Amino acid sequence: MDRRTFSRYFGALTFGSGAFGHYSAAASKDSRSDPFLDAKTFTQVGKEEQPFVEKKEADLATHGGSGYLDHMWFGGAFPNYLKLRIRVYVDHESTSSIDMELGLGAGVGFCDSDAPWGTQFSGITGSPSGVFLNYRIPFRSHIRVTAELPSGVSRDTVLWWIVRGAENLPLEVSGIHLPETARLRLHKAEDLSVQPFEEFDLCRVSGSGMVFQVTVAARSANYNYIEGQMRAYMSGKTEPQFLSSGLEDYFLGTYGFNRGLYHLPQAGLTHRDEKDNSFSAYRFHVIDPIFFASGMRLACRCGERRGAKVFGEPMPTTYTTYVWTYEW
Repeated sequence: MDRRTFSRYFGALTFGSGAFGHYSAAASKDSRSDPFLDAKTFTQVGKEEQPFVEKKEADLATHGGSGYLDHMWFGGAFPNYLKLRIRVYVDHESTSSIDMELGLGAGVGFCDSDAPWGTQFSGITGSPSGVFLNYRIPFRSHIRVTAELPSGVSRDTVLWWIVRGAENLPLEVSGIHLPETARLRLHKAEDLSVQPFEEFDLCRVSGSGMVFQVTVAARSANYNYIEGQMRAYMSGKTEPQFLSSGLEDYFLGTYGFNRGLYHLPQAGLTHRDEKDNSFSAYRFHVIDPIFFASGMRLACRCGERRGAKVFGEPMPTTYTTYVWTYEW
């Protein structure tokens, strides 16, 4: 993305004070106040309801207008709660661009029930539920949120939910002003079997945008697969930008996550089990944005070798990955 294009999209950015700093876009007094003249909040709530009795995929919220969702919360007490399937249909699309298991959407694999914890974007506050997502999901004419129960759960089960958003406001994510055409999309790879030293894709994206969040859940016969480095191939290039020196340090961990679970604003380890050498973790890219233009391929490797040097002895590994991108 050249300087002129970047400036058009994001304005003149300045880094301010605070624990993590903040961004502000240079603008006139009028342009700062105008966006708020018609701003509105909308909320739709379900209290101990049975929305699945007549439908496999139940409507939880629908709203017409232009704006973004900025809060979803779900409560309930049924088996495999974190496998509740949440779908978000944007602007009357027939197939939802966001289709997630609730736990993985919040960065949690293997239905790990560790709680309470939270970041500004997601977390789990109770047992077995109280899952929230503060991801800003833009729409230009209509938004619809649905849910589908995990397999084997009775349709007469009850659910609590909150869906909230704002209308008539420009889209801003942690101080970064995104283009009016930006859309949040979820790219998934589920139960992907990968051989030792094989490189695999987490997502392939065309056009321009930024990476918002990445979740990885994996298991294997040993932990040597976490030597794999995260890679970003920009604009069709065959040589990557290396985003980490190993998989655990991509999530800001070290030495095989040897100190156990952690939940930080930028990254967290949400599951680790030495019995099956599994882990899950999340990584947000709002403090250190990853922008791309003319496409991007995000990839990783099962284990790592550099020239003649081999790092450990990785075994075949099964991965599930969620990558959230804003695209325009």
